[in-house]
Amino acid sequence: MDENLKIKILEAQNGNKNVLNELVLENKGLIVNIAKRFENRGYEFEDIYQIGAIGFIKAVQKFDFSYNVMLSTFAVTYIIGEIKRFLRDNGPIKISRQIQELSSKIAIEQKQNPDISIEDLAKKLKVEKEEIAIALDSKQSIKSIYDKSDDDDITLIDRLASKENNEEIIVNKLALKQCINNLEPREKKIIFLRYYKCQTQKKVADIIGISQVQVSRIEKRVLENLSKELKEA
Repeated sequence: MDENLKIKILEAQNGNKNVLNELVLENKGLIVNIAKRFENRGYEFEDIYQIGAIGFIKAVQKFDFSYNVMLSTFAVTYIIGEIKRFLRDNGPIKISRQIQELSSKIAIEQKQNPDISIEDLAKKLKVEKEEIAIALDSKQSIKSIYDKSDDDDITLIDRLASKENNEEIIVNKLALKQCINNLEPREKKIIFLRYYKCQTQKKVADIIGISQVQVSRIEKRVLENLSKELKEA
């Protein structure tokens, strides 16, 4: 670690607020990047960012040089944790009126036909399949790649790093987003719907317009490739 950064961290831990603010500004990109994962949750982005900044400050205060990791790496879980606690502790997520109305229409259709597919719902209600998925997702609790999948009770992080130690898991979380950004559009959409939106393979198949078997094969291939990339990162 850069000696100047070490000095700043120590000064911040000893109560130097100016230096602490400098560290927050220097890591603004990291905080913004994580805060963007929680956009459209019913709160202004600036509010989410400020909560993330509080998480970063806590990371600075708790940072121990013996951990042998970068401050930015160490701070990731604190930033995410602080934002998720804020969303959890501030009651139900606020949903837009448009999504609420669509959810009500979906509920009526599902009551009449419990097995109706997302594609059929989209055609009947004259909206995009993605809008149906968002409306259905709005009824669920906050979920992400760190929560468990409906199909097999395993998180994406568990799949990719179940045998890694804690430090390597944190690093993998940082590298994961970049790896996902390199996927083909359809692959990226499948991973997004499966692990960020926690949709079942059947729902993903309905949204994309392919069979559940194809979704399963693509998902398996992508996870294997992601694992290889993360091991090489």
